[in-house]
Amino acid sequence: ADIANHAEFSDHYQVDWHLTREDSYGTGAGARFRIKAPLSRFAWADMTFAEIQPPYRIIERGRGGKYNRIRMLGTYTLSPAPGGTTKVQYTLETLPVMLSDRLMEAVGGRAWTRRKAAKAMRRLRTILEENRGRGRRASVAGRD
Repeated sequence: ADIANHAEFSDHYQVDWHLTREDSYGTGAGARFRIKAPLSRFAWADMTFAEIQPPYRIIERGRGGKYNRIRMLGTYTLSPAPGGTTKVQYTLETLPVMLSDRLMEAVGGRAWTRRKAAKAMRRLRTILEENRGRGRRASVAGRD
């Protein structure tokens, strides 16, 4: 699993990617990025691969929001599908600490994130199946 590839299919709502270390592959690889959410004043977040179980699961942990106080847990689950294909399912759990964070999530943040993540999964499918629609890979300190 290479976290630098995530920018390629999620750059429609996660921008300004910077890797947190030179090696973008495997457990411990991480990235920091800005989330283009409406009404978001504290848009920076980071994710790090916490656990990789090839070829079935990738678990990423991170934080975002004001003072990075919102914990996040993302899970990519891969399972066999008909016709020799693979089904990829992504789930994102957040743990907002403050009442203000919970309100922002309830007012529209959760639905907005769900829509953007679904689009990212469609873009990933297009990249893998048709080799098109590829965005830019993330690099160290955002350099090419």
